[in-house]
Formats: sequence, structure tokens, C-alpha cells
Amino acid sequence: MIRSMYSGIAGLKNFQTKLDVIGNNIANVNTFGFKKGRVTFQEAMNQTIQGASAAVEGRGGKNPLQVGLGSVTATIDSVQTQASLQNTGRSLDLAINGDGFFVVQGPGGQNLYTRGGNFYLDQTGMVVTGDGYRVQQFTGTGELDDIFVNSSAVLAAQTTTQVTLQGNLPSNLADPNFEFSTQMKVTDTVGTEHVIRVDITPQTVAGPPVSVSPNQWNVNFTNGGNTTTMPLTFDAAGVPTFTPGATIPIGGGTLALPAAAYNFANLTNDPNDVTFQVNANGNQQGVLESFSVSASGVVNGVYSNGLVEEIATLSLAIFNNPSGLVKVGNNLFQESVNSGVANLGTSEDAGGTISSGTLEMSNVDLSEEFTEMITAQRGFQANTRIITTSDQILEELVNLKR
Repeated sequence: MIRSMYSGIAGLKNFQTKLDVIGNNIANVNTFGFKKGRVTFQEAMNQTIQGASAAVEGRGGKNPLQVGLGSVTATIDSVQTQASLQNTGRSLDLAINGDGFFVVQGPGGQNLYTRGGNFYLDQTGMVVTGDGYRVQQFTGTGELDDIFVNSSAVLAAQTTTQVTLQGNLPSNLADPNFEFSTQMKVTDTVGTEHVIRVDITPQTVAGPPVSVSPNQWNVNFTNGGNTTTMPLTFDAAGVPTFTPGATIPIGGGTLALPAAAYNFANLTNDPNDVTFQVNANGNQQGVLESFSVSASGVVNGVYSNGLVEEIATLSLAIFNNPSGLVKVGNNLFQESVNSGVANLGTSEDAGGTISSGTLEMSNVDLSEEFTEMITAQRGFQANTRIITTSDQILEELVNLKR
């Protein structure tokens, strides 16, 4: 009788714990990156009144007689399932599709981990959480570092040092009047950009009639009314030979490039359509106008000269047992002895992707939580009945003396 009363007390404690966890889940139904909790119970110890006996002398064996002594809380799990994503349109709102946690530097340089990707820039340009913890990037050496976005960053001008010719020029061309035109941009030694018209024409043999010289071309670079012609020839095996000129015209001057600056290894001479392309490196000076985060976690700066340069790569951490992480508040986790050591890397290493302009919502399901609340409430009520019933029986025993 007294055993049943204490079993009821144990049940009350367990269901109170379950209600506490459910209440926390519901309170965080709109917390970005929140991972819900779940309580499981297990039977407490049993008192053996009579042990089991084996079959003897033609009689069967007997099962043990045991009385349970209530239940105890077995686990309070952190359910690390993926939640749905909410579009925000804000470039520093990031969500992880798949496994992994963002890495932030906590107090004392300790690494902390979160799925809540609502990040911000502080007054120095550091990417931080809402509490000011610095978001970490994964460097090429495998170490972690802060992410710094300098809004006044300047990308220095670079003079053109290489011209790349690639694609195909048809070997079966028969029209001596054929001409293919494209453009490229070059940057001179003072950082000024020039647009060069590039015309491809076949070399011809005097007639009459005028005919095409097989597999021989002229590459004409024109700017400001001045043209430099550079011959291009393919041998019988289709291997190109390009004879660069000394300079490329740019307005009233020229841009001098050595022969080694021309890369034409990817030119072909197949009997197909013209797919010729010509590109040059170099750029004007540019200032940072905006930045974005790619699906692989690369933070790219977009400059006024049209170039996109990598600023940093977000670090993600994966764990052998993410449910073993310890919640430390503010949507943050830290390692425990049962979570395993953080495996730091990029989103590709973690096997997931990063979605910019979205946030991962809480994985709390209200319908499930309210159902669990009802069952916990009824379980709590049932255990109170155990206590009151045991009390009534004790009262009857006391009244036997009257």
C-alpha cells in the first residue's frame, strides 16, 4: 500500500518533468533554429517477493513474483531533426540544409554551435550573432577565424597580362568574305579599361577567283581606329600556331604583351560551327558594393568594377552524436563528452548546403505538443488518484481500531 503511494509520487514527478519540457517546446515554437526536447520514461526497480523456480518432479516451474516501484525519467532527448525554412530576403539570414552547425566564438575563445543563422554586422564589420558572438570561417589551413566584411574595401586595378583564345574555327570554311566578331576588355598600366573589337577572318589566296587559304586565319585587334593583325595557323593534326604581335592598340596608345601572354592551347579546328572566344585578365579599381553567401557557404564580395571576389568561407561543425550536445542558452550548444569532438570544415564537408535569405524555423509541432500535453495531464491525474486511493485505504486501516 505504501509502495503504491510512492509509485504515484514518482509518476507525478516524471509527468511534471514532461510538462516542463513540453512547455519549453511550446514557448520556443517561433525560435529560429530551436530543437525540441522529448522525455522518455522507464520502469524503476522491482521488489522481488518470490523468485522463479524450475520444474521439478513432474511439476512445472513458477514465474517470479515482483512488484514494481514506479517509474523514473530515462532520457530528455534533444531532437535534431531538420525544420522547414522561412524566406526573409535578408542576405545575412542563413539556414543549413542538412547536417551541421554554424560555429561561433563564445566567451574565452570557446567554440559554440548553433542552427540559428540570423547574423549581423557589428560596427567593425565583423559578422556576429545577435549576442555579439563572432561567426567563424574555415581557412585554407584548417583553422578558424573571424569573418570581416570591410564595407570600404577597394579592389586594386590590375593590368592585363594574359589573353586567352579558345573555342573552334571550322576547317571546312569556303567563304573568303567570312568574318566573325567579338569583344574583350583590357586594362592598361594606369588602370583604365578599354574595349577591344576582335575580328576573325580567313587568310585568302589571290584569284581570280579569291579562295580561302586552308586552316589559316587572321586575328584582328581593333581600338580607336587602329588595328593589329596576328596570324593563326592550324597544321594537319589541328594543332594551332599563333603569332602574336608586339602590341594591342588601346585608344591613342598601345598595350605591350610578350608572346608568352597569349594562351591558345584550347583552340580547335574541327569542321563545326564557330565557337571562338577571346578573354583577357585585368580589371579596373573597384569598391565593395554588396556581398552574398553561396550555397557552399562562400561569402562573396561584389565590387563596382563587376568582379566578384571571395571574402571568407563559413565553417560548419558536425558531430557523431549531435543529440549529445549541451544547450547553453541563447540558441547555442557546446560539446559534451558524449557528443564527440566537432569535425570542422565547410558545408561540402558536412554534406549540406547553406541557403541565404532564409532561416530554419523551430522543429516544434504544436499539434504533437498539445497531444503530448493531454497525455501528460491525464497521466498526472491518474497518479494523483493512486495517492488518494492509497490514502483512503490507509484511513480504513486506521479506523479498524474504533
